[in-house]
Amino acid sequence: MNYRINEQERQPSYLQLYHQLRQDIVDGVYPYGTKLPSKRLLAEEAGVSLITVEHAYGILCEEGYLNARQRSGYFAAYRPENLLTPPPPSETVVMRGVPTAKDSVFPFSVLSKTMRKVLACYGEGLLQKSPNQGTDVLRGAIAAYLARNNGMVVAPSQIIVGAGAEYLYGLILQLLGKERVYGLEDPSYEKIRQVYTAGGGICRLLKMGEDGITSHALAATDATVLHVTPFHSFPSGVTATASKRQEYLRWTKERNGYLIEDNFDSELTPSKKNEDTVFSSDKEGRVLYLNTFSHTVAPSLRVGYLVLPPSLVGVFEEKLGFYSCTVPVFEQLVLAELLQSGDFERHINRVRRARRKLQKS
Repeated sequence: MNYRINEQERQPSYLQLYHQLRQDIVDGVYPYGTKLPSKRLLAEEAGVSLITVEHAYGILCEEGYLNARQRSGYFAAYRPENLLTPPPPSETVVMRGVPTAKDSVFPFSVLSKTMRKVLACYGEGLLQKSPNQGTDVLRGAIAAYLARNNGMVVAPSQIIVGAGAEYLYGLILQLLGKERVYGLEDPSYEKIRQVYTAGGGICRLLKMGEDGITSHALAATDATVLHVTPFHSFPSGVTATASKRQEYLRWTKERNGYLIEDNFDSELTPSKKNEDTVFSSDKEGRVLYLNTFSHTVAPSLRVGYLVLPPSLVGVFEEKLGFYSCTVPVFEQLVLAELLQSGDFERHINRVRRARRKLQKS
């Protein structure tokens, strides 16, 4: 064994250990059916606690890399032929009929346990007013999550926490200016247009093709801001191809404009990893990333977050920094705990496994 934890890494110890173990399993260091080291032995080797090892083993079990046998230990359950063969492009563009109801319900027992833990840990501190852009704890937890799952290296200061996507749409309009013309997917989520127009913005509906907004519509529009949902756009179900995402970035640079990446459903992909984000490919600082916890945790939890490019952080603070955060401190700290404990990612992985099985059936 040669497992080491880098204390300088932003990733938690259990995730560092998880990645090292998963790589060894995939590489055949532990062939199918082979017993892995005991939790105690691995903890001593890696210099971590038993709880850290339990977290790492638990995620590997949930993802199907390991099987836990009572009083026997953990055994490799991965076979190379288990890898899903990607379907042809014509089948990956349109993701219609993806299950959305019971398969994605967050376990209430985990949520209630986390709530009790936050109440016990923070006590009367929960009654304090939140910083305007959100608590440092949640913004830091979101930044760490995006780094380890989406390849998005952002500072907590780039993250704005707000009460759902619609509230954040309004902030975006005020930030970028209502004098701009906003290009929206046609069809798209109707409330996007409603929020922009209610705030005095001008919208253009851009026709969707099989891989995203058509090139003709992009070339013909007078918009300088694009609001797109690259993965599983609603209601069309269209997923933008890698080429189309690069086209969006080129268009934004040529127009000296901005792209709003609305990734409301991206984490619930059947894939074994998060969908690649346009934000992570942006070298010009022209992409604003938007996501919420409404799909991944609960619709009643009206919490979303906006990630700004570094060039807009100061502009936001100057123009809109006076706005109070619209999310209670308690809910922010509950979400932070779910992200930091690994419970959020374990739930996401469970949903993905269920959707992969449904695709096979």
